[in-house]
Amino acid sequence: MKTITVLRGDGIGPEITEAVLRILHALKLPLTFEVFDAGMNAFATCGELIPQAVHDSIKKNRVVLKAPITTPIGKGFRSVNVQLRQRYDLYANIRPAHSLPKIKTPFCDVDIVIFRENTEDLYTGEEIVISADEVHAIKKITRHASERIIRAAFDYACAKGRHKVTCVHKANILKKSDGLFLSCFQEIAQAYPMIESEDLIVDNACMQLVMDPHRFDVMVMPNLYGDLLSDLTSGLIGGLGVLPSANIGNDYAIFEAVHGSAPDIAGQNCANPLALLLASCFMLEHIGYPKEAKRITDAIDKVLQEEKVRTKDLGGTATTTQFADAILACL
Repeated sequence: MKTITVLRGDGIGPEITEAVLRILHALKLPLTFEVFDAGMNAFATCGELIPQAVHDSIKKNRVVLKAPITTPIGKGFRSVNVQLRQRYDLYANIRPAHSLPKIKTPFCDVDIVIFRENTEDLYTGEEIVISADEVHAIKKITRHASERIIRAAFDYACAKGRHKVTCVHKANILKKSDGLFLSCFQEIAQAYPMIESEDLIVDNACMQLVMDPHRFDVMVMPNLYGDLLSDLTSGLIGGLGVLPSANIGNDYAIFEAVHGSAPDIAGQNCANPLALLLASCFMLEHIGYPKEAKRITDAIDKVLQEEKVRTKDLGGTATTTQFADAILACL
């Protein structure tokens, strides 16, 4: 029996979590779930965005399914997501953008996987106040972090039968920091002669993505660019509501929906649970249940193909519950 730590988050988080757990329970796998609040819901009850009980569960179970969590905007609060990634050294943020059936987008058959370095760059949050009118932010790039995310991207390409890895950088301006990331990429690429490699400056990569996304396969980049470009690729397939994400380290893994907590529609039973559901499929593959993950993705494809049950963001009128019911009926 495998136990999964589940963070319900806040906003629409509890609603989509309930929908996803209903579907996972229907698989009748030897899985149990420890469910916790985190974010604003937790802060309201215990004064902490991430209660100690959450950390105790993560350390014990090592696998987490996480719904969207709100970080209060203002002084004194670090991003909950960044805290978790850094605390558990979840260095590889993997975001696959894969076209889904009958979702109207400018492009079809998009299939891009972004590998985002997840522990450093500007996301360390190191800022220096020079004066009331000047603040410096520290961009941290190390060889250690660069090499392991780049190797992870090439290893994934080999394991999944992918043909190309693209490095995204700004080494023409940031010659030392992004220059180090690029040089690590060029060195490591030589060890994978079976995989085509290329590098693109980040602004050019953005342009190429919206002109011809089919030229890309696996992409690897530092933290900030990965955050921006993965949102861009989500727009190519229908938005953040259909983009899953995995945060992988040597000892821990967190699977999540990357969209926000959408407090404006919380409690209305209208949120799309697809991103979190697809993240749960990612999780099932990770813990050794690829056939069950495919059962869910096949059910998703069937529901979308039929075009009868869709949430509002996908052009339909179905509730969160009705969408989950449709998936369950296919299972």
